[in-house]
Amino acid sequence: MPVWLCVEPLQFWSVEPVFDAGDYFGIMQVEEVDEEEEVDEEMEEQLKKKPNPGNGPCFKVIVTNENGLQASNPDSVFLVDHAWTYRAEHARQQLRRVPGLLHRMANLMGVHFHGEVPDEGSIEQVLQEMWKYNQTYQLSQGTAEEKVPVWYIMDEFGSRIQHSDQPSFAAAPLFYMPQQIAYTVLWPLRDLETGDEVTRDYAYGETDRLIRKCVLLPWVPTEVLDVNCFTPEPPDEHYQAILAENKEKLPVAIKPPVYAKDKVFKVFTDIQQVLNNLTHPRFVFTDNEGEADILYNFSHFKDYRKLSEERPEVMVNQFPCENLLTVKDCLASIARRAGGPDGPRWLPRTFNLQTELPQFISYFQQRERRGEDNHWICKPWNLARSLDTHITNNLNSIIRHRESSPKVVCKYIEEPVLFEREDVGLVKFDVRYVVLLRSARPLQLYSYDVFWLRFSNRAFSLDDLDDYEKHFTVMNYAPGVTLKQVHCEDFIPLFEKQYPEYPWTTVQASIFKAFAELFQVASSKPAPLGICDYPSSRAIYAIDLMLKWDTSRDGKRIMQPQILEVNFNPDCDRACQYHPTFFNDVFSTLFLDETDNCHVTRIV
Repeated sequence: MPVWLCVEPLQFWSVEPVFDAGDYFGIMQVEEVDEEEEVDEEMEEQLKKKPNPGNGPCFKVIVTNENGLQASNPDSVFLVDHAWTYRAEHARQQLRRVPGLLHRMANLMGVHFHGEVPDEGSIEQVLQEMWKYNQTYQLSQGTAEEKVPVWYIMDEFGSRIQHSDQPSFAAAPLFYMPQQIAYTVLWPLRDLETGDEVTRDYAYGETDRLIRKCVLLPWVPTEVLDVNCFTPEPPDEHYQAILAENKEKLPVAIKPPVYAKDKVFKVFTDIQQVLNNLTHPRFVFTDNEGEADILYNFSHFKDYRKLSEERPEVMVNQFPCENLLTVKDCLASIARRAGGPDGPRWLPRTFNLQTELPQFISYFQQRERRGEDNHWICKPWNLARSLDTHITNNLNSIIRHRESSPKVVCKYIEEPVLFEREDVGLVKFDVRYVVLLRSARPLQLYSYDVFWLRFSNRAFSLDDLDDYEKHFTVMNYAPGVTLKQVHCEDFIPLFEKQYPEYPWTTVQASIFKAFAELFQVASSKPAPLGICDYPSSRAIYAIDLMLKWDTSRDGKRIMQPQILEVNFNPDCDRACQYHPTFFNDVFSTLFLDETDNCHVTRIV
């Protein structure tokens, strides 16, 4: 993550920002060397530092002020303007529509573009090359959408500053509150003389030699094929660190509470969907948290120790350490208990970019060498609704996305099972199941009998990777976008008509088998290595999945479920809208252990 500076007006400048770097620095073009000419070691090192190898001239920035620069001089701090600021999903559209932007970026990156009208070839080249120039920051306040990382490219001066492992300057983004504009601040790390080069460390903060090599790969291409790409489950200390970071206090051991068979439970909740739709006669609401029998909270509960010591009979709608399911890097880690270092068949091959970057690059390069598909999807550890999620086959892009926020990278499903939409054609779709976890040990897991479907709006093909309506299915949060809805009862006969050899009962059996394996491995170890088996915990999760074409061990073509994510406290608005007894069924199953006349199926 980048270092952030944030200033109020009186601490910085009084009227307008001053860009005076031209008084102290110059940009020098480095001549290309003919292949037939002898190249000394120093020149070879200079060529390696090119930010855009093979794409035109190389530049470097030098100190031109006749007095040099003194690091201790308070005036030796410089502003660098930003030529382009954007979010990744808007990049192509802006290059098409913003006058002069493509021309400027093409010139800056050494991409040949001489026309007036943006052409797709030049746009695509800029989109590929921009990851060698991109910098990033993220706002700490605002909505989830407003906190999605912002990318920016410094102006021609800032973008010409080359990398060095012993940099002469440091740089950091600065957000100037009154103008709501970001700049970059540049300052010297040591005294410099006239003619000295201005450099910065492109892998700032990375001390591990192998990680630095990987982080610098966009500028210094190299192979890491010698790195073992296997990713075993992390050690126990990894989970202990997560528990400490989450500030979650595990409960003490308690005996399972026993309640009278006719007890009416008092429910304290801040979830409006529950307040509006729970009508079961054995549950009543209370505004007094202290007298509640059930705490059904929207936000994460932390102090299980206090609850278990003072009110062990009070049930809660969460499990300690359930983040092992609901946070994507943890989900991939515990899933390896079922499938080994490669993970189980029901989870796309996943790497944690913060801890498994060399293994991922090795795996990517091995696939590339074998000519295998190399499309990947980058996801934040802990965001939903496809926010800050990107599909790419550009290794540089994946490496750089690691800088914006903690991410996993998953193998993109290149051969998904598609659904024929009469108005569009064959589109991607995903399925959401709501599962109810009544107990972690012994494992008691149910599925709600209704599932939900989401569809892409454009026919699927493995191109136009930034076309949201082709590659994503979450349409209900995007304004002005068509939302295709099909009830599961209508979907099943349509699906079976399109795939008569694959009855939905068989497909669903394989889905439930994957769910069972997931929760078995999640609860197979004691907390914090697994979900805590706290007797007073209950929970509801939404599991999003797709189906992909695969081959069974006996050579048959099968539909293989692919679990995409597990969501805590999912939005149940559609469930309540179309199935008014939804929360009655949920509460009866979880808190009364009564499933008769409830729309649930026991999985385990």
